[in-house]
Amino acid sequence: MNELRRVFITGLGVISSLGLDVATTWENLVAGRSGIDTITAFDAEAFDTHFAGEVKGFDAQNYLDRKEARRMDRFAQLAAVAAKEACQQAHLDPKDGDPYRVGVIIGSGIGGIITLSQQFEVLSARGPKRVSPFLIPMMLADMASAQVSMVTGAMGANYCLVSSCSSGADALGQAWEMIRRGQEDVMLAGGSEAPIFPIAVAGFNSMRALSRFNENPQKASRPFDAARDGFVMAEGAAVLVLESQQSADARGVTPLAELLGYGATSDAHHLTEPGPSGQSAAKAIGLALKAADVKPSDLDYLNAHGTSTPLNDRSETKAVKLALGEHAYRVPMSSTKSMTGHLLGAGGALEATFCIMAIKNGIVPPTINLETPDPDCDLDYTPNKAKHKQIDVAMSNSFGFGGHNSVLVFANPDHRA
Repeated sequence: MNELRRVFITGLGVISSLGLDVATTWENLVAGRSGIDTITAFDAEAFDTHFAGEVKGFDAQNYLDRKEARRMDRFAQLAAVAAKEACQQAHLDPKDGDPYRVGVIIGSGIGGIITLSQQFEVLSARGPKRVSPFLIPMMLADMASAQVSMVTGAMGANYCLVSSCSSGADALGQAWEMIRRGQEDVMLAGGSEAPIFPIAVAGFNSMRALSRFNENPQKASRPFDAARDGFVMAEGAAVLVLESQQSADARGVTPLAELLGYGATSDAHHLTEPGPSGQSAAKAIGLALKAADVKPSDLDYLNAHGTSTPLNDRSETKAVKLALGEHAYRVPMSSTKSMTGHLLGAGGALEATFCIMAIKNGIVPPTINLETPDPDCDLDYTPNKAKHKQIDVAMSNSFGFGGHNSVLVFANPDHRA
């Protein structure tokens, strides 16, 4: 049996409510700025929730061929542009080597829901013959992966992974598995989501999942706070370049971090509620630590799923305590969703990026709006202000509707030198 290969991160690409690239997003995150504001994509006055984490100032035609950009749903545009940034940082052009050894996995929770909704309106108002021939190739969830493949020239395995709000994390986990066992040398992996459209907001409002703190949108996402009342929907994308140690060495690129481990479980409990005991999420944390060959006490930072819903934040706190024991009270955590909002299927990839930036810069991002701690949430969530700390090992939690629990462990690239 061939020895499993080490997997490094060599490039990052991000588009979020905090910025159109990694550097701007990270700067605003560390400063504790909120990307949440009143929805501008449509008139939300009649909805229970009037705000979201919109990407501001993004025009795909500034980055992509104008004709091709018009044939992409917004979620595919975001993924393609984020992938270009990641490839630029990694100095990666798949055509320079064997493009069949460079694969793509982009996760998305709901894919091209904007295009689907718009064309349903066309069907209802103007009849079936007026529906666009681009409806299907724009709405399919795998089209973000397809567009990333075409934009970058990656010709290896190429598919979409859908596991609700764990999609981006699972995409990275599966990419890690493919590289470590030798199926691919390089993977472009992450998540993309563009859900800020009337039907999606109405649907989540109907579930009473979204915050309704319309008086002050910047204060609405308040993970672990006693006054939290739901998550804040957001859009964006994060794409990472993962590659084997052999590939990175051969190309002469400097790794940003190593992906050490991945663990995934299912609650088998409820379609939307997390398991109340936190046991399945704790098992995923344990599996990721085992795969990474690190102890709970080795963890220096934990990026929480931290959605700002009453149920998630309580059950995640339980899970962390179960998995980490006494170290749960010592490791600094934060929910960056307090600033970015919840990117659904892209959230795990974005937060993996934040873990890598935390390692690289020695900074723990804050959890903003944590003003009145919930007695059931009694860990160190880094309230309201970032702090400097040497970070060698970081963990990212992602949990999703359907009972998905996915956990990633990253480390300084010299951790095992």
